[in-house]
Amino acid sequence: MHSFRISSEYINDGFQAVQAEPGDTEDVISLLVETAEWLQSQGSSQWSALLKGEDSHDTTGAIRRGDVFVFNKGADVAGMVILMRQPSPWDVHLWGSKAHAEDGAVYLHRLAIRRKYAQTGLGRSILQWSSTGIQFAEKHMVRLDCGANNATLNAFYARNGYTFVGETGGFNTYEKPVERLPEILTTG
Repeated sequence: MHSFRISSEYINDGFQAVQAEPGDTEDVISLLVETAEWLQSQGSSQWSALLKGEDSHDTTGAIRRGDVFVFNKGADVAGMVILMRQPSPWDVHLWGSKAHAEDGAVYLHRLAIRRKYAQTGLGRSILQWSSTGIQFAEKHMVRLDCGANNATLNAFYARNGYTFVGETGGFNTYEKPVERLPEILTTG
């Protein structure tokens, strides 16, 4: 298990941030599929493999590893994010020699919002929470990627303090430093 501390348990008007548990798997997968369907309705093929039952980020395994965090509003899983403490093969592909187990980075994937909570600022709040509301032992950087041709998403990351690092195979990479904690109080 890796150590972390959630310093901001509530965000954006009462959404509670918690580490996902195996019992949340069905709700998390449902949220991802809902998001993939919405993206498809907008003309995007992003996350379309989820509609065929394919999950390149092994969300179920990520939940078991403790890398998934959900944002609950009452009984609803309103949003989620995967914060991988070990780079995935995809991360290694994009980040090259920078990506290794001791690189001090958390890799952000699959930030998703249930559609009924869209336009509430929850996505921005989860993105900000990922670099300020949770701290991981020995991690001082959040890294993420997105399609290079997705101007809206690229602008969103830049507007929220992420620095463009480069482009690899049609994907832009971004990173943002976070405060490194000398000790972590809660383990997960």
